[in-house]
Amino acid sequence: MPNPSTGTIAHAPIDVQWVGALGFEAGRAGGPTVRIDGDGQSAPSPFDLLLASIATCASVDVVTILEKQRTPVQALGVRVEANRVESIPRRLVSAILHFRIAAPGTTLEKATRAIELSVTKYCSVRSSLIADASVSWTVKLEA
Repeated sequence: MPNPSTGTIAHAPIDVQWVGALGFEAGRAGGPTVRIDGDGQSAPSPFDLLLASIATCASVDVVTILEKQRTPVQALGVRVEANRVESIPRRLVSAILHFRIAAPGTTLEKATRAIELSVTKYCSVRSSLIADASVSWTVKLEA
């Protein structure tokens, strides 16, 4: 529900339950859950999920933008490379999103622009990161 005095909207609460060792289950009440492992051994780590969230958030926008350009995506993959600070907290310093896209009819320029708009304007996950965490990208069109 919108809060006019702050210009914010509430997000559905996320519940996190410890399941033993460094394992957790997280998700919305009554919705699907995701397993998270603090050590990244039996499931993705919290940091892995952060990187996956950046890539997924950007990808949602890219798929939508290319669809609006009448060049629907047939396949899309993203490999995320990241750097972290060595000392605690080992926060994100930079990430590179390497997109592989199959979208017949699109051009490298259009795909690159869709990614740029997503990462710099639309992706709420990226925008939620601290300002000095650089996120860049590459794109490769595939047949």
